[in-house]
Amino acid sequence: MTERPSILVVDDDPHLREVVAFALTQAGFHVEQASHGRAGLEQVRRSVPALIVLDIMMPEMDGLEMCREVRRAHEIPIVFLSSRDDEVDRILGLEMGGDDYITKPFSPRELVARIKAVLRRARATASPPAPAPSPSQVLQRGHLRLDLDLWRAYWNGQEVVLTVTEFHLLAALLRAPGKAFTRDELMTRVYEDVVVSDRTIDSHVRHIRQKFASAGGEVIQTVHGLGYRLAIP
Repeated sequence: MTERPSILVVDDDPHLREVVAFALTQAGFHVEQASHGRAGLEQVRRSVPALIVLDIMMPEMDGLEMCREVRRAHEIPIVFLSSRDDEVDRILGLEMGGDDYITKPFSPRELVARIKAVLRRARATASPPAPAPSPSQVLQRGHLRLDLDLWRAYWNGQEVVLTVTEFHLLAALLRAPGKAFTRDELMTRVYEDVVVSDRTIDSHVRHIRQKFASAGGEVIQTVHGLGYRLAIP
């Protein structure tokens, strides 16, 4: 029997946790719960989940701080929840390593759909790498190299750690060097059947740029009035 993926739901509202837990259990997931960030971190230390559903505003330790701590050791996909539809909060959450951001109130069915989409993007990380990747399993242009088997990104030989969403976005650009992608086109490639704000794409692009800039590289160029293209000729 296939083991059910484990989802950790961290929120200080017990009613919301139960609603989310019920929806996820019905969708075939195993659910663990925590009422604040510190309890959530303890749960992660005991058993690493497949994904974390994480509220932002919580006592003792808020979601952003918990995300920061989790990211020190893990690349677990994180879906943020927030009662504030604030663009600054949304961008901050995504830039800190979140893979999606949902504003309360939300439909449990929408949350389940988004979680499934994030997990589909992350599933490739569980695939064992081939001993000797063929050229089709490695994307490279200039100093940029993406290993699709090992799910790793490099700039001039130096590894740049990306989230699953960031890796998918950069791979889409690298597969079509020279092509200018609209935000809608990138959303289709990165988020499949889930609709997100174009500001979400902007946030991921900003985060990718910051990471590669630290390694001395520039990988994404803005095409004003349209979207983005790979910055490597």
